[in-house]
Amino acid sequence: MDLTGVVLVNTYSILLLAIIFYNTYKHNDNRSLLHKLYKVLLVCTAIMLFLDILGRMDGNPDTIYPALNYLGNFMLFLLSPVIPSIWLLFVHDYVFPKIKNRWLVYSLLAVNVIHMVLLVLSLYNEWFYYIDSDNIYHRGPLYLLSASFAIILLLATYMLVVFCKNRINRKQYYSLLLFPLPPILCIGLQILFYGLPLILNSIVISLLIVYLNVQTHTMHTDYLTEVYNRKKLGLYLKHKIRSSKVNSRFSAIMIDINDFKSINDNYGHDMGDEALQAAAKLLRSCLRSDDFIARFGGDEFIVILDSADERYLESIVNRMHDCLIQHNATSDRPYKLGFSVGYTVYDGSSQMKVEDFIHQIDRLMYENKRACKENNEYKVIKLV
Repeated sequence: MDLTGVVLVNTYSILLLAIIFYNTYKHNDNRSLLHKLYKVLLVCTAIMLFLDILGRMDGNPDTIYPALNYLGNFMLFLLSPVIPSIWLLFVHDYVFPKIKNRWLVYSLLAVNVIHMVLLVLSLYNEWFYYIDSDNIYHRGPLYLLSASFAIILLLATYMLVVFCKNRINRKQYYSLLLFPLPPILCIGLQILFYGLPLILNSIVISLLIVYLNVQTHTMHTDYLTEVYNRKKLGLYLKHKIRSSKVNSRFSAIMIDINDFKSINDNYGHDMGDEALQAAAKLLRSCLRSDDFIARFGGDEFIVILDSADERYLESIVNRMHDCLIQHNATSDRPYKLGFSVGYTVYDGSSQMKVEDFIHQIDRLMYENKRACKENNEYKVIKLV
């Protein structure tokens, strides 16, 4: 591909990355390490696409082309292990969001430093590449050694995804699994067919797949409990109400953790976070996999069921109560969880809006909470 073709393809790829970056910045939780790493991946890929243009300026030795060619190729080689390194950190944080692995960071830093030292030495020994007096780029005898750094890091991430399959949502699993395949395939093609610029553009495709599946999923997921967040709840309820008819209704349950403030006050916020996670896990355990669960507020959850059967709805509430009793009987925490619930079936003929429907089940939940307090049920109990 000539320089004009590279400029057009890479410019298009950079514009696509800019659009993804804007949407990621606008809609995602920018404090999350996962989203920060993803944005770094976008920026690094865009920079390398620009450098790739500079590194294609062969010929014309008596112009500014040689300086641009030297700069572009050196920086491309220098940054080649960076994107696989950040990708490995991204996947690790996705699979183990609570574990900050410093040894992994130090190891990746060491790999990149070793590669940088070899690259600097290759400027004198022409190991990785060299540019002749006519400003023409040539591969060096150890070109594959440089490429192997990126390949090994991508394969390591691939194995991490495979070995941790049970910890990853199925849809996101295949997205994470697919990411390294296009770059590895294109690295092989570029090794076989000299001058074929495919690697960076294939990374753009992989980043787009991740954005469409993984990033949008995390954008709508509560970071602490890993159920849906309030934003997703609003969108989902709007969809359910819009598609609801007189004979096609759904039901909802609002759950509030009783005396949650006592858990925070008596045992600390870390224990309070654990209580929220335990509540979310408990709800998932007594519902079907396709039932919708969202964290509505600090200690409130909402469940949406594709059923208008009031007896079925009551049976689900009773099942939650049974799961709660079993949890408290086996838990080693210094408190017992208690739920207050409000539930009802949405009537499509009422044309009730999202806010009004949530207010209705919220009112029913507080009526249940008052009854619980009057009967002294489900309160937080300190275990001696």
